[in-house]
Formats: sequence, C-alpha cells, structure tokens
Amino acid sequence: MGVDRRSLIWGGAAVAAGALPPVAQWAAAWAQEQPFKPEPGAKLNFLRWGKFLDAEDRATRDNIAAFTKATGVEVSITSEWQDDIQPKVAIAANSGSGPDVVWAIHTTPFLVSEKCLDVTDVAEHVGKKHGGWYPLVEQYGKHQGRWIAIPNVVIGVLPVFRTSFVKAAGFDSFPKDTDSFLKLCQALKASGHPAGFAFGKAPSDGNAFCNWLLWSHGGKVADEAGKVAINSPETVRALDYARALYPTFIEGTLGWNDATNNQAFLGGNVSLTNNSVSVYGKARADKLAFADDIDHAAWPVGPTGVPAEFHLVYPLMVFSFTKYPNAAKAFLTFMMEKQQYDHLLEGSAGYISQALRGYAGHPVWDKDPRIAKFRDAPERGKSVAWPAPVSPAAASVFADFVLIDMFAEVVSGQATPKDAATKAERRVLRHYRG
Repeated sequence: MGVDRRSLIWGGAAVAAGALPPVAQWAAAWAQEQPFKPEPGAKLNFLRWGKFLDAEDRATRDNIAAFTKATGVEVSITSEWQDDIQPKVAIAANSGSGPDVVWAIHTTPFLVSEKCLDVTDVAEHVGKKHGGWYPLVEQYGKHQGRWIAIPNVVIGVLPVFRTSFVKAAGFDSFPKDTDSFLKLCQALKASGHPAGFAFGKAPSDGNAFCNWLLWSHGGKVADEAGKVAINSPETVRALDYARALYPTFIEGTLGWNDATNNQAFLGGNVSLTNNSVSVYGKARADKLAFADDIDHAAWPVGPTGVPAEFHLVYPLMVFSFTKYPNAAKAFLTFMMEKQQYDHLLEGSAGYISQALRGYAGHPVWDKDPRIAKFRDAPERGKSVAWPAPVSPAAASVFADFVLIDMFAEVVSGQATPKDAATKAERRVLRHYRG
C-alpha cells in the first residue's frame, strides 16, 4: 500500500509556520466552545504512520497548523513507516514515556488497552454531533465498554486493475464471483499481464487479501462467541482456492510488503492487485500514460454468497501517561470536526473514507467514478476479528501474521491445507488462551 517510505519530522514551530488553511478561520471560535480545555503550556508529541499520499499529508498538516494556531498547543509530529508504529507503541507502553498521541494502525490500541487514556467522552461528543459512528469503526474504538481510541478514518482496500488488460483477457467487466476471478487471473497470466497479491507480511494489503480469501469461503478465525474456529472445512476450502490462484501471480509475492504491490502495478509488472486509491492517485499525480486505464471493483463474492471485505481502520490513541490529557482530547475532537474533516476528505481525493455517518455525503465522492467505489467502505467492511468481537486476543493474532502465514505455507508447498489449518489453530489458541 505504501508509496513513500521516508520518515519526516516536523517540529511544532514548523507545523505552525506558513500560510494557514481555511479551517483556521473558524478554529479560534471552536477552541472557545469545545468541551476540552487544554492545560496551560500544553505540548503534544504526535506519532503517525508515514504518508501514502501527498495530498492527505498536506491536508493533515494544514489541519494541525490550524489547531495549534487556535489553541496555542504546539504539536511535534513524527512520521514513521507503518510497520514501525506497533513496536514503538509497545516500547512507549512498557516504558511509560514517548508520544502523547499516536495515529496507529488497525488493532494496535487493543495490544496496550490498559495504557490507553479513556476517550469515551470524546467519542460520545463527536458521534452525537456528526451523525454517529459506523459499527465497523466503533468495534475498533471500544473495549470492555469504554473507548480506548478514536478511529478517525477508514481506508478502503479494493481490487485495482488495468481495464484494457481485463477486457483483452475476455471479460467485459470485473468478475463478481470467485470462480470467475480465478479464470480472469489465469487469462491475465496467459496474456503476459499477470496479477499479483501479497502473501508476505504486509499488514494492510496482505491482510486485506487473505482475510477476503478466508471469509469469502466461509472461514473465520473465531466465531461470534469468540471461540477459535479456524480449523474448519471452510478454511481448507479457502486454502485450496489460494493454491489454485497462486500460480497465476507474478513471481515473488511471498516476499511482498505493503509497498511492493504499488511498485509492481505502477511499474507495469502486474495488471491486477489490491490497494487503496493511492495507486490511482499516484498514477494521476505522475501523469502516467495508463492512469485513465486504471479502475477499482468490489471484491468478488465467494461460495457463501455474502460480500466479505477487509478495509483498514486507523485509530487515534492517547497514552494515559500524557501530561496533557485535555489537550490531547481537544486534539482528537478537532480532528473529527466537519470544517477540517471536509478539508481532509477533499485533500485525500478518495484515499480516506469517513468514520462518521454525517460525512458520507461529501462531494469528493461524486467527482470521479473510479474513486466513488470507496465511499461505502466503512459500511461494507468487516473487522479483523469478524464475526468475533475485536479483542486483545484478536489483535495479537493479527499482529502475529497467523492468517498470512497459513496461506503462505500452502501456496509455497510447505504444508497441505489441512496441516496448515491445524498449525494455525494451535497458534491462534495460544493467543486466545493468553
């Protein structure tokens, strides 16, 4: 999913410098009315995942500049490659020092839930004001009845493909079922324009793909009651399907991370992968000749007959050791307000989907049919633990790459589907019993 892996640091002074965005015009009044009054002299250290899209990064920095101008709270921003966020969160939780606020990925707050500041008051204030939270978002924010994070954005992950190559392979439109999807991948391979999906430890794109594989065939890590259920005929069916699919891919996908598929697609090495809108956005920004040949589609439906989509949820979490809890809560509240959220949605051009129902009608979704498919990602998406509730155990399984490893062992020939499911069950049980 990554495009830019550079790490950048902007100090509070740098954030506040330069021309202020339009949001600054209302931010001063907002600062007087919002319920969380920052402590005198408050300063916040903010750690975020590295940018995938320049436009989102600019919009986020604009909004933080407006927050600083309105409240006087300096915000020092550190940007890290997303795979490094979780280890840094673990270090901070164990040491009791580090960033005040983290824009984390996926289920990271659940790994350190006891170290997270209770932000239920923020969630209730913002949710009531802006149309309520999507159930998917709420699942990633609440643990044991309290909000441990504010998941402020959803990033949709869908199949992205070259329209001309799909048509040349004999398909008038992108397949809507898994059997036809396999046939498409076989035809693309035969034509010299193969597909490529990550079977490597790619937290975002790899998990989106492998969870779709599992769910579309009826498999699940745990059932509705949280009982481990991964070793099932449905899981074996999903693994058999993956084993048939893998030979159609470009070589090397066992080692792919969240940046490799972007590079392969933009480099013309694959004609089909899965991603957020960032691949399309990058192609347009760089004026690539085939930018207008790119499109997105919903994930094909498997034997269950039920759509099964895994989209990314990025939560804002605050450590309980922060010296400035009110300033942190004010920061989270500001990041969800309509005036700045509109700026974020507009700047991201479909890369970010809304976490609150009140923002679903933003005009950005009507500007380009290629990105309109991401509008409903928050409504359609299932949580990483589906159908079980999100929990520390589910977060631990996710962090351990159990699902990706299970599929990788089968497609690489290291294990049969049944043996891989049995091994995965043992690993999942360790997490759930722990």
